[in-house]
Amino acid sequence: WGFFMLCIRIIVYYFIFMATNLSALDRLRKAANLEPKKKEVTLSDGSIFEMYVSPLTMAERERAQRQAKSDDANAFALQLLIAKAQDENGRKLFNAGEIDVLKNEVKDKDLQSLMFAVINSDEEEIIDPKD
Repeated sequence: WGFFMLCIRIIVYYFIFMATNLSALDRLRKAANLEPKKKEVTLSDGSIFEMYVSPLTMAERERAQRQAKSDDANAFALQLLIAKAQDENGRKLFNAGEIDVLKNEVKDKDLQSLMFAVINSDEEEIIDPKD
């Protein structure tokens, strides 16, 4: 009976140790939480534009920089908007063929607000205590 209890203890300690001894990479991946979060942007006409955006990864940043084909911050941010803005079902809101329309037929203020929301997707939304 004593040997059996010793084996049970070893097994329990093993699982506790293994659960708390994740590799550095596993800990980073677990902490990443790449689930899309709802973003609400107030447009210049007062309406609310809703989109879902997941936190930015390094690979996405590099891809957007390549696709921007310049050092222009606006071109980079626009590529991120196109790549990351989704609806509530996970479908992209924009495609690359709509860049000219976004640049020429949408107010700069509104487009800048949308791009800013995508770039700052990691930041928690501040809740107004008066609400």
